[in-house]
Amino acid sequence: MPNAPKTQHRSVRIDDQDWEDLKDRAPDGDRSAAIKELLAWYLRRPGAKLPKRPDAPSADAPAAED
Repeated sequence: MPNAPKTQHRSVRIDDQDWEDLKDRAPDGDRSAAIKELLAWYLRRPGAKLPKRPDAPSADAPAAED
């Protein structure tokens, strides 16, 4: 079967702005990888390390709306 995922699909509720910002800041825009790394660290999986945070947005970048 082509494109058969290795893991079960899960749903979580995430604010729209946070979801977009995560895509912009995750390596290669891979939100899934960023979430999995953080989850492995949070659960103290062997060898897991706290993922490196992306650099802060520059001062001339548009500010997030409140």
